[in-house]
Amino acid sequence: MSQISLTIYDQKHQVKKGKRTPESDPTLLQATAEDFVTLASQEYCYEDGDKIVVSLSRSGQFVWVTLDETLATTLVYIKGNEWIYPVHLSENAKEAAPEGRFAGKSHYLSVRVATKEELAAYRNVALNPHDQKEFLGAYPHAHANVETRDDATFFACNAIDGIFANTSHGNYPYGSWGINQQADAALTIDFGHEVRIDQCALTLRADFPHDSYWQQVTLAFSDGSQEILQTVKSSQPQRFSFQPRTVTWVKLHELIQNDDPSPFPALTQIEVFGRSIQEENA
Repeated sequence: MSQISLTIYDQKHQVKKGKRTPESDPTLLQATAEDFVTLASQEYCYEDGDKIVVSLSRSGQFVWVTLDETLATTLVYIKGNEWIYPVHLSENAKEAAPEGRFAGKSHYLSVRVATKEELAAYRNVALNPHDQKEFLGAYPHAHANVETRDDATFFACNAIDGIFANTSHGNYPYGSWGINQQADAALTIDFGHEVRIDQCALTLRADFPHDSYWQQVTLAFSDGSQEILQTVKSSQPQRFSFQPRTVTWVKLHELIQNDDPSPFPALTQIEVFGRSIQEENA
């Protein structure tokens, strides 16, 4: 059993207040339970700078999370005892998200400990719609050495959010990882624990003719090995198989651009397929 707490704090780290029903008195936006916790309110409006905090009595837990109705329920790994999720409501942050994210007065959040059977499933171990630019406690996490104009619509985390819209660029739902024409651009996905993987898929941004594309990329692994992948001009996911590896991160780099007039290749999604190694969660 693992005790889980869900708390919403303001910028001064004070627990926020809301109402669980229209008739109730103001209630602290905080809930604690064993293995599965929910937090609901009908009278609370988020403000820029609020923070959602997930606290665990045991470190190294795989949990299913839903921190907003517009975010798909996600399996994440919290290596420590706490995950801090800042609520960003700047204009740029809104451009990278659907209109309803963290909007309105009614909200529902949940966190549940994952089962061993769920972890044993073969899946995209890179998927994390809850990932953000900052790493504040939950894996998988995507980060890069460049993101175009520090614009949220081009952050590295867009490449693991599970949204495949790629025939345009910029505002939601056309987020991507943009490399700002940087020749040594590299994107890394940290899993936070060991995973056993044997396939990946790349969905290139395909806003042609605005976009270019890569004709070759290199996928490097934490075990020191690498795979050179030949990619083509396509709007469809391009899937690649390789010898199984047990790793803690992968890096996409050495991106060789096709010789065409556009200077703007970009990545819409990267998927990495395999299973979580479960010893840390035993």
